[in-house]
Amino acid sequence: MSDQPVRAQPHNEFEKVLSGSSTQVAAFDTHDKSALEKFQHFLHSSPAAVPLIVLVLSLIIFGLLLGGKFFSAFSLTLILQQVAIVGIVGAAQSLVILTAGIDLSVGAIMVLSSVIMGQFTFRYGLPAELSILCGLAVGAFCGFINGVLVSRMRLPPFIVTLGMWQIVLATNFLYSANETIRAQDIAQQAPILQFFGANLRIGNAVFTYGVIAMVLLVALLWYVLNRTAWGRHLYAVGDDPDAAELAGVNVKRMLTTVYTLSGLICAFAGWALIGRIGSVSPTAGQFANIESITAVVIGGLSLFGGRGSIMGMIFGALIVGVFSLGLRLIGTDPQWTYLLIGVLIIMAVAIDQWIRKVAG
Repeated sequence: MSDQPVRAQPHNEFEKVLSGSSTQVAAFDTHDKSALEKFQHFLHSSPAAVPLIVLVLSLIIFGLLLGGKFFSAFSLTLILQQVAIVGIVGAAQSLVILTAGIDLSVGAIMVLSSVIMGQFTFRYGLPAELSILCGLAVGAFCGFINGVLVSRMRLPPFIVTLGMWQIVLATNFLYSANETIRAQDIAQQAPILQFFGANLRIGNAVFTYGVIAMVLLVALLWYVLNRTAWGRHLYAVGDDPDAAELAGVNVKRMLTTVYTLSGLICAFAGWALIGRIGSVSPTAGQFANIESITAVVIGGLSLFGGRGSIMGMIFGALIVGVFSLGLRLIGTDPQWTYLLIGVLIIMAVAIDQWIRKVAG
């Protein structure tokens, strides 16, 4: 056994090292951002900013060209009435696209649900309230089938909803026998079917209940997407489903829920459609799928999923409405509207790609 004394271990030496170490926070930016890069980051953090800017500019341009003819309470609320149906269907489309999917069957589901509501009331004599519930259930069921095929069988959303679009469209025409239920008959026997066509006047402004329903629906979905765990899970699934699953999100159940909710919202849009046109027509709203995708894309929602705001979708729908009404009041050929909307769609996708470079 050695007689040399044991040297005391410097247990507290690490404190001296820490006291002399750098206190600077780690930084990953190697250079100051330019004004363009700061603007790019702003747009990345505020996806609804681009469509809002375009909407304001379009209102200013048409206001300068047309003056009071365009900038009147009646004209501006008329735009809201025109985009009410697209806004409701666009809300359903937004939920699906945020999961990096797409739903081509939204318009067909909307029309079939409206036909169910009308036919169950006038063909089978059911109370209109019960017929409305049946129409909502049919829409939710169609969405549920889409969700199961996408989530459980892992089929591509484009293919699934393209097939569902054809199936629902054919079912619509076969079941209704291409029969239109007249507005006069609905007003006399089942006025509740036309509920969303009734209006509320405030001065010269005319707001239909369909417009109010659209605003309330979008506000509710905005809150759910931005203030609840379900909304955060939806964004996570759209951004990276594998990472979301590792984080504990039930991706399959989330996708099924989203598509079912989309079908339910489309059925609700079918009820609002009856109020908008007054009648139940199997040929109404055939382009709602394209119009909803247009509103979503112009509204800044990324087709790659995980990024965007439902408020942007509303701004996108309003942009289309402003261009449609403004060009009509100017007296131009209606084809100019489609041309300009096509340009806006391409520009929106290009801007989205440019903004996504920030996330790298």
